[in-house]
Amino acid sequence: MTTRAEPDEEQSAQSAPGAQSAHCDRRAPGLGAIMGERHRLINLAYRLLGSLTDAEDVVQEAYARWYAMSAREQRAIDSPGAWLMTVTGRICLNLLGSARVRRETYVGDWIPEPLPEPTEWISGRSAVGGTDPADRVTLDESVTMAFLVVLDAMTPAERVAFVLHDVFRYPFGEVAEVVGRTPAACRQLASSARRRVRTARTPTARSTGQADIVRQFKTAWEAKDIDALVGLLDPDATAAADGGGLAVTHLLPLVGGEQIARGYAEIARVSGDRTTFLERMVNGLPGLVAQQDGTIATVFAFEIDGDRIRRIWAVRNPEKLRPWRIGQ
Repeated sequence: MTTRAEPDEEQSAQSAPGAQSAHCDRRAPGLGAIMGERHRLINLAYRLLGSLTDAEDVVQEAYARWYAMSAREQRAIDSPGAWLMTVTGRICLNLLGSARVRRETYVGDWIPEPLPEPTEWISGRSAVGGTDPADRVTLDESVTMAFLVVLDAMTPAERVAFVLHDVFRYPFGEVAEVVGRTPAACRQLASSARRRVRTARTPTARSTGQADIVRQFKTAWEAKDIDALVGLLDPDATAAADGGGLAVTHLLPLVGGEQIARGYAEIARVSGDRTTFLERMVNGLPGLVAQQDGTIATVFAFEIDGDRIRRIWAVRNPEKLRPWRIGQ
């Protein structure tokens, strides 16, 4: 990959800030130049995998492959940044294929790993010395929970082609180098992925109105006011939970506004005074965090359409809450 894609007529308006393809640089790069690519690589890998932990592992592997080459081999690469992006994309593509097999034995629903605001968290591997900007994921519409869930329903090839082209603005000729198919085939993959996005009816993310609705939901939930909760939920709303077999939660999604309201009111009753609900940004949009005995136990993300909550995702798997718990 050596050039940046020009937008085409089918291209999504969603674009990750700072995610443009690297310009060609024929000079042998120093350590600073190579490590300067880390932010872009983390952003790509998280969008492809839906897991910050896996994204960090993938980027570490990409760097390991770079430094395993001789200096002569490194100098022969026109654009190290593009090379690292290509390798990262290929590793993610392989992982996505194996992840589908692993999830067949996953306990309950698998939900992407939620992210707090960059100012509120630091990577577990960069905790010493403060926040490392290179480990932050740029928060925009392409990392909202609703969007990541749609991405997760795609085939691995669709997801990689779509994210590289529609989000990161790579031309299909360069996408083909990652996916291992022809540019025409990659164009078809991205088009198919685009149809999935449209079919999912994912509303445009806006935080202003969502904050008010989430706050009302929090107030009604704390009061165990079932009628108020029902009024805030879409009649066909769904609520999924991810405990991964490591935390107690409902294994099957709750379906329907009334069922969700009654289920959540029961959760509030059982948890009692041990639980405190806090308003926090989750993947760039207003959400909630539940603290139990001072420890973050659950992160809630919401999809809101108009003035009603359409979907709730509750992540309780402690392995997915690592960025939220650092510094507690």
